[in-house]
Amino acid sequence: MFKAAFWPAGGFTIEFFRLFFNSPFQLECLRNSFMLGIVITVLTTIITLPVAHWFSRYSFPGKALLSGLLLVPMIMPPFVGAIGVKQVFARFGSLNLLLDKFGLVPIENGIDWLGAGGFWGVVILGVLHVYPIMFLNVTAAMANVDPTLREAAENLGARGWRLFRTITLPLVMPGYFAGAIIVFIFAFTDLGTPLLIGYNRVVAVQIFDKIVEVGTNPFAYTLVLLVLLITFILFLVSKWITGEKGYQMMARGHTAGAETQAPPRLRWMIYTGTVALVLVSLLPHASVVAQSFASHWFMSILPDQVTAQYYGEIFRHPLTLSSIRNSLFFSSLSAFLDLILGVMIAWLLTRRRVPCANLLDAIAMLPLALPGIVLAFGYVAGFNIPVDPKHPPSAWYQWLHDFIDPSANPTVLIIISYSVRRLPYIVRAAVAGLQQTSVTLEEASLNLGASPLRTMRKITLPLVMANLIAGTILTFSFAMLEVSDSLILAMKEAYFPITKAIYQLIGRVDPSAPSVACALGVLGMVLLAASLLIASRTLGKRMGQLFRA
Repeated sequence: MFKAAFWPAGGFTIEFFRLFFNSPFQLECLRNSFMLGIVITVLTTIITLPVAHWFSRYSFPGKALLSGLLLVPMIMPPFVGAIGVKQVFARFGSLNLLLDKFGLVPIENGIDWLGAGGFWGVVILGVLHVYPIMFLNVTAAMANVDPTLREAAENLGARGWRLFRTITLPLVMPGYFAGAIIVFIFAFTDLGTPLLIGYNRVVAVQIFDKIVEVGTNPFAYTLVLLVLLITFILFLVSKWITGEKGYQMMARGHTAGAETQAPPRLRWMIYTGTVALVLVSLLPHASVVAQSFASHWFMSILPDQVTAQYYGEIFRHPLTLSSIRNSLFFSSLSAFLDLILGVMIAWLLTRRRVPCANLLDAIAMLPLALPGIVLAFGYVAGFNIPVDPKHPPSAWYQWLHDFIDPSANPTVLIIISYSVRRLPYIVRAAVAGLQQTSVTLEEASLNLGASPLRTMRKITLPLVMANLIAGTILTFSFAMLEVSDSLILAMKEAYFPITKAIYQLIGRVDPSAPSVACALGVLGMVLLAASLLIASRTLGKRMGQLFRA
């Protein structure tokens, strides 16, 4: 991408960057993407900080259940939720029809809930999808705060907001920025949601539209490279902000007993706020489920006719059936590859003193901070192997084109991209398991004559098997619902995974296609919900480390 952007014809030039900054349309797309990132990050922060404070500082009945419900939005890619959001919040959607029925707002004067061409629809879906990531990071950071520091501040007269602002907030800043940078990058580079909402004047959609110009238009490479540079700069800025001031705890107090019983008034505030947040978060899910059962839903608050036939249809429809097979194949191989790489990296990080261990850890976690659309476009650009039909290539060249060029067969690149994107989850899960396992058990095995490989097979792996299973299931499930890589790399219908099939179905004229797409989305939601449940039960409070950039 660097070569095509700066040396398109063999000589160095920045002409295409100049063209970008002189284009009012492209600058508008860039501003819109920045606005999405800023607004979603700010709203996510406003929602998350008080909730994380409640769940880290106080104990109350039903806490485990509520904390699990807060993770529910993660079970559905936001671009699937866009189907339901449009059905509810569109000009003639369920909400406006409900207001018309009660005589509050006539349907001809229906409110544009998605406003600004769909901007607020993308914001709503983005916030409801990514706030659990921020919640996990901030909660884990707050749980690690030494309670004796808060007690010392209270003894000196600090209370309420001042205590939170001067003690708790500075100490959780690294955890907060770890979540905030992921949230911003996700919002800035999200592709699927703007596509389905119809909010096309954003950088990600412009990159998607230029996939067909790979190899011919240097401006496409310039656009992707610009996103990569912006992301990298933002990541460095966040690291600089968190590293500028050092808030370190010299001694750790006993954090296990740091929680206090929530007073009755606060308890009801926690229940009300959390349940309201969960109910709002479930609106897109409920809409998708309702659409999956709707044989007819037009100009009515709820579906006119209900049927379960579309769930059988997803196993008979040629597009959905092949997409399920493809996703199972791609995701299984990528999860297996992640398992091998993840165990090796985690073992090196926890059991060996290797040079540049921090660099290895950073590289393994880098895909969390690297936009998926940049990776996917990079694979398309890097492995674009043109074939001129007028001049038949050699057999070797033709085989290489058919094997790795995504326009011919994207299988290898999809598996690699899924693996790269989800490697951080298995690495963090394996590291958590190895850190909880005493190394003396392995030393005893080595002292009794077992080889290092036998020790790992007989001692280490069985002890961390629960973590490995949780991490592998999580990587498999997230790969099944990967959006950017699937939409960009899968160019032929025969290789469409689930998310690309959903996108194609939504765009078809067939009136039953949206319901089939929603049924396929519900199938993915169930799969991801089960994987998150297994992972959260195994990893507990370490779940937040899976999303540490």
